[in-house]
Order: sequence, then structure tokens, then C-alpha cells
Amino acid sequence: MKSSLLLSLCTAALVTAAAHPKDPQVVLQEPQATIAEPDEYLIELSPGETRWVTEEGKWELRRQNINFFDITHHEDLGAINRDRLTEKSVKFPSKPAYNDSVVPLLKKLRKDNMYKHLEKFTSFHTRYYKSHYGVESSAWLLGQVNKTLVDAGAVNASVKAFPHPWGQSSIIATIPGQSNKTVVIGAHQDSINMWLPSILAAPGADDDGSGTVTILEALRVLLKSDGILNGSAPNTVEFHWYSAEEGGLLGSQAIFQSYEKAGKNVKAMLQQDMTGYVQKTLDAGEPESVGVITDFVDPGLTEFIKKIITVYCDIPYILTKCGYACSDHASASKAGYPSAFVIESDFKYSDSKIHTSDDKIEYLNFDHMLQHAKLTLGLAYELAFADFE
Repeated sequence: MKSSLLLSLCTAALVTAAAHPKDPQVVLQEPQATIAEPDEYLIELSPGETRWVTEEGKWELRRQNINFFDITHHEDLGAINRDRLTEKSVKFPSKPAYNDSVVPLLKKLRKDNMYKHLEKFTSFHTRYYKSHYGVESSAWLLGQVNKTLVDAGAVNASVKAFPHPWGQSSIIATIPGQSNKTVVIGAHQDSINMWLPSILAAPGADDDGSGTVTILEALRVLLKSDGILNGSAPNTVEFHWYSAEEGGLLGSQAIFQSYEKAGKNVKAMLQQDMTGYVQKTLDAGEPESVGVITDFVDPGLTEFIKKIITVYCDIPYILTKCGYACSDHASASKAGYPSAFVIESDFKYSDSKIHTSDDKIEYLNFDHMLQHAKLTLGLAYELAFADFE
């Protein structure tokens, strides 16, 4: 399907989902100009290692578990903030400091909310970012995020679609604080079947429907804090749902490039990509744990996340690696912002059903997803009130 047609579908779907006069939290963005699809794409396999590939070449790399950035339209990502990578890093708190406020909130997280949302999200034939299903699923998600804000009475908060020329929009929810220092919680909303992306089913329950509904539930409960809801927290918190992660981190690159150009002051970004599968871990006789990625991440933020897990989760963490450009946190890092990534397990025990028609909800463990929601909620609250001076 041509991208211009997808753009029209996207605009129509978003207008249908968001044009509610009584819901002022929704902000519609003007569609971006359509970019003609090239015959080949410039991908980056590691810093400075690039090659041109066809679209089928992309999927072949994915089938080989090789990650990459598609930098065809984002070669200059990080150019403005490059010096940040050699400057003094952001100083994170030495330990969690708001236990008395966070613990009561953790008790309000609900597995059934995550299940209900994921059941609907996986009912789309696919969430492939170039498909009309991807447009429709994004419009549905936008509506759910807006409903979360409305139900909470979050009159100071807003949600907007961040349009892309391929059709499926990314989504950004913003909870303003007392400053423009910003904490970002992210997940990607698209799914893909690596064999025939435009045809075959891709329910994407774990990848990354699980992360999508995990952070949505954390957002719902975070808004039950009066300090967050009334905007008295020192820092701003954003929740992102990225489009086109499977195509080479396209949605997150576009967002963080726009942030870099605008001089956005992002202090931390956490990505939740796959939060629900534990069976291979259990089959190996290993304890259920949260996988904390240690390569190509900010060490200070990662160290603080380990402390958050220890204090607020009921299971331990395990250190693991996932390689270059393995999820959307890599876009934030490339733009010069501190980023981190957690996953459902040691990477070697992660879900092998992803990118197929068998990535279904019945294989997921919602108790485990609840642990990721606790981590997300705890981190978002702690950093919303952190002193970054």
C-alpha cells in the first residue's frame, strides 16, 4: 500500500479516535510530508558500520537476530548533542527516596487491566507499521491513553499523535512538572511477522504488546499521585509508544531527533520491550528475574534501575546484554540522552515466538508483567521528584 494512502488512513483514524471536544487532553499534530520509499535503505549495524539493503534485506537480518538502525532519513541523529556523550553524565539519586509514597501506589496496579488491553491489542491482524491495521491499532491505543488521562482527571496532562510518513503514528503522553527536565518511559507499539510482514498475522503479544500495556498501567496508577496529577513534581514525565521499531527504530529516531533539534532536556529514558515471557527461564531451572541490559546503555541510570528493582519488585534482576540498536532506548542514547533497557529475562531465555503468528497472549505471565509495571511506576515516580542539579 502506498505511503500517501496510509497517511490519509492514519489521519482519518486519528481524527475519529481523538476528536472529542470534551477531551482537551488530545492534541492532534499536522501530518508529516510523505517520504517516497527508496529502493534500498541505509542501515547501521554498529557505530560507523553501514550498508545499503532492500526491504527484504532488512527482514533477512531480523530473521538472523541482527539488530540495526535504519538511518536512511536520520543520518544526522546525535549531531547536535554529540558533545553530551563526552560531558559529565547526569547524576542520578544514590538510592530510592520515596518509598512511603510509591509502595501504596504499587498496590493499585492491576493485572486484569493489562490483560484486557493486551487482549484487544493482539486482536488486530498485525500492527505492522505500513499496514492499515497498524494505523487502526495506533488510533485505538491513542484513545486508550486519552481515556486514562480523562479518567484520572489529568487536566494538565496531554496526549498527542506523532505522525510518520509510513502511516502508523507514535504516541506521546506528557505529564508536566515544575521544570522542563524530562523523564521518558517508552515501549514500541508495532508488531511484525518476519516472513511476509504485509500479509501474515503478527499478534505481537510479547513483542511489544506486553511492554505497551505494562507502561499504560503504570501511567494509570502514577496519575493517582496528587503530586504528579497537580503538576507539583519537579520534573516532567512522558510516556512514549513508538511506531516502526521493527523497521529499524524509525519512530523513536524521529522523535528523539525532533527533541534534539528542539533542545529538549531529557534526563532519563527507560525502554520496556518484552515484559511477559518467563517459561524458558523456568524450564532452565533459573529463578524468575528482570533482565537489566548492560551494553550500550547509560551506566548511572542502569545502576539506579537495579536499586529500584531491589526496593520495589518482588523478584531479583539479572544482568544481560542485547547488542547494538536492540530497541528504542538506542535512539535516545544516540541523540545524547541517558537511556536504559530492561527485558523479561536473561536475554538468552527471551521469547523465541516473537516475529511470528504464534506470539500470543496465552504464552505470557501477567504476574511477571506486574513486576515490570512496579519497576516502571517506581522509577517514574522517583525520577519525577529527583533533584537533577
